[in-house]
Amino acid sequence: MYDMKNLGRLKQLEVHAPEATRAFWAFDKAAWADGAIPKKYKELMAIAIALTIQCPYCIELHTNRARESGAAEPEIAEAVLAAAALRAGGADTHGTHAIVGT
Repeated sequence: MYDMKNLGRLKQLEVHAPEATRAFWAFDKAAWADGAIPKKYKELMAIAIALTIQCPYCIELHTNRARESGAAEPEIAEAVLAAAALRAGGADTHGTHAIVGT
């Protein structure tokens, strides 16, 4: 189901909704550009976010881009563990809704 070749179908968005698609890609390009936060750090954040939302396309794309931006394996590993901590923390804090106070 999650085949990277499916991303080729994104071109159909521009066919059917050209103005919105072009606006999205312009925004996307600006969001990932170097700025106050260097691209490498944005990509490391994206890995953590992609793992948290569990998007296989985003995981692959942003992991590759992080490496291309100079991220080392220890940095990627820490991004992975930050995502894991966030997911676990979310379960822990939301678990308070299941606990009856005394």
